[in-house]
Amino acid sequence: MATRSLEPIFIEIPDNISVEAVPDNFVSYVLKHQEALPPVTWKNWYSELDWQHVFVLFVPLTFGLIGAWHTPLRLKTGILLLVYTRLTGFGITAGYHRLWAHRTYKATRTLEYILAVLGAGTLQGPITWWARGHRAHHRYTDTDLDPYDARKGLFYSHMGWLIFRPRRKPGPADISDLRSNPVVKWQHKYYLLIAFITIIAVPTCVAGYGWKDWQGGFVWTGLIRLVIVQHSTFCVNSLAHWLGDQPYDDKHTPKDSTLTALITLGEGYHNFHHQFPMDYRNGYKWYQYDPTKWFLWSCEKVGLATHLNTFSENEIKKGELTVQLRRLLQKQEVLTWPAEKSDLPVITWEDYQCQAKSRALICIGGYVHDVSDFFDKHPGGAYLLEKHNGKDATSAFFGGIYDHGSAAHNLLAMKRVGILLGGAPHGSEEQFVPPSQHLRVSRYDELSL
Repeated sequence: MATRSLEPIFIEIPDNISVEAVPDNFVSYVLKHQEALPPVTWKNWYSELDWQHVFVLFVPLTFGLIGAWHTPLRLKTGILLLVYTRLTGFGITAGYHRLWAHRTYKATRTLEYILAVLGAGTLQGPITWWARGHRAHHRYTDTDLDPYDARKGLFYSHMGWLIFRPRRKPGPADISDLRSNPVVKWQHKYYLLIAFITIIAVPTCVAGYGWKDWQGGFVWTGLIRLVIVQHSTFCVNSLAHWLGDQPYDDKHTPKDSTLTALITLGEGYHNFHHQFPMDYRNGYKWYQYDPTKWFLWSCEKVGLATHLNTFSENEIKKGELTVQLRRLLQKQEVLTWPAEKSDLPVITWEDYQCQAKSRALICIGGYVHDVSDFFDKHPGGAYLLEKHNGKDATSAFFGGIYDHGSAAHNLLAMKRVGILLGGAPHGSEEQFVPPSQHLRVSRYDELSL
């Protein structure tokens, strides 16, 4: 009887992969068993184009620019352009992203239909396709299974992943909840019709019937707006992984940037978002620019949204502290520190006094210090060092003559050459540990388990 292999079989259709078939080392397993297409080069780029996405990205851009050249932007049309850009942008940020991709809140059927219609007005695909790719992006960030892997460059993560056929299938992501959602299924069924109405019919008719600017409505609020919203969204995949800082995690590429937030309707606090994707906020601090956060808060107040998820403030602060400590450790590792106690010789008081006859030694806080090279540098004058040579200057150092500051404590610790047998019974932690080491970050191998 043949034994069944325990190694999971790779499933070609990632969306249909079963839980049992997912190995713990899934990314490396897929990279090993799934053959990728040859890389795109200057010789084969034309044959590797995804013409559907090329059409979606470049036809509206081309006709929009040509039309804009011949169509003056009227004030009312310009206002409509700004308002409609914001509304359809919410279809992506509040709908596709925070509602359907991450389930950060619950929406009423009314709000779901509104966001589904507005999202179709950006021509970024049905909800299922968009959310499936975005969930894969979060699960496989900065790996070859990430659909818009930022490691492959700014252009690739912005739009190259759309223009060219993917070199391999993106990692699997569960979207069963979306496939059973009636609003999502409705949008998927009528996607092209909804997209035509929201992209062409609505802006053209509003401007045309409203103030007789049919051409301006079609060109500016239809085509130009579409291009603006598309590239605003693409900046979340590209610019938000390239520009800014990383206050919550520096393991992956996502970054926080106010500039990116301004461009993307608040989606620019991407480092926070990747660490706490279930939070309905992207800029979680009250003053951070995140209009989608304010929009959802308003929807909750009028009863259109409920269960707005927020992550624990304690865990958010802990994430910040983790990064700060890691960076402090990096700074700490390049500094020179005092000799460890175990590396210093233990000497008696008599031996200390004997050695002090041939070199400048001063005892402070139970440690013996060689101050031979500090006579000409001591701010208080060389005579004070000469006065305490071979003596205990603890009281003098800690306020008897002058209450030295942190810099003096740290410098003194670097001059330790021995430990006095018996130490200083009256000594305190302040006398034994220099200020620079009070909060010194410990490496894992320094911790006792």
